[in-house]
Amino acid sequence: MSPYDTDSAAVAVLALIGIGIGLLVAAGAYVLTSLFMMKLFDKAGVQGRWRAWVPIYNTMVFAKLGDLNPWWLLIAWGAGIILAPVGVGSLFFLAASVYTVLAAYRVGVKLQKEPVWVVLYIFLSVVWLGILAFDRSRWNLALPPAPWANSFLRDTTRWTGIPVQAPAPQYVAPGYAAYPPPPTAAGYQPAGYQPPVPPAGYQPPSPPAGYQPPAATQPPPYEPPQPPTAPPDTEPPAAPEPPRQP
Repeated sequence: MSPYDTDSAAVAVLALIGIGIGLLVAAGAYVLTSLFMMKLFDKAGVQGRWRAWVPIYNTMVFAKLGDLNPWWLLIAWGAGIILAPVGVGSLFFLAASVYTVLAAYRVGVKLQKEPVWVVLYIFLSVVWLGILAFDRSRWNLALPPAPWANSFLRDTTRWTGIPVQAPAPQYVAPGYAAYPPPPTAAGYQPAGYQPPVPPAGYQPPSPPAGYQPPAATQPPPYEPPQPPTAPPDTEPPAAPEPPRQP
């Protein structure tokens, strides 16, 4: 056996060892990430812990918790894989990474974290997930809408078992009622309103025998008060008596 064959066999063995170590590290990272996501999903009220252990789908659920449409994330991944041979797939993978950073920012806000916490997610996402999964923060849905709430990135999907953001509560000062809605004019009907149709064969109830509806009553006509015909009888005050002389 030549020295070259020995060197080739050693390189192959080292390569296999490196591949094995890489697979073990990847499996450990996957287990930790799924475990932390499971705890985070529990805080968010997601039903079904299995969602955190399904690759790709768990990140889509994470994006949905960040008030982002999860289908755009899947489209970015798919475009990155398909367009990788032509050299532009990395741009779509970068867009998907930015998308998950936006989701992490929004999830952190819902867990009462400052926006600067998203920097930790960018560099150490597993550490970020572990801190938010096991700290004492509470999930809060009563928040103002996300900055992208009126854009094409907003979440418009409804998945069973995954909560959605509640509208912001209306503040009412103690002792005051909420502002009532403006009154509508009599007989007003919104555009497209259709009155309910009674069921087939429905007959309104008939009044009892001998019933007479009450007659419409009107108030008496207004009559202004009459002015007096003569001045009232009044007497001028009596003059004071002069003082008596001693």
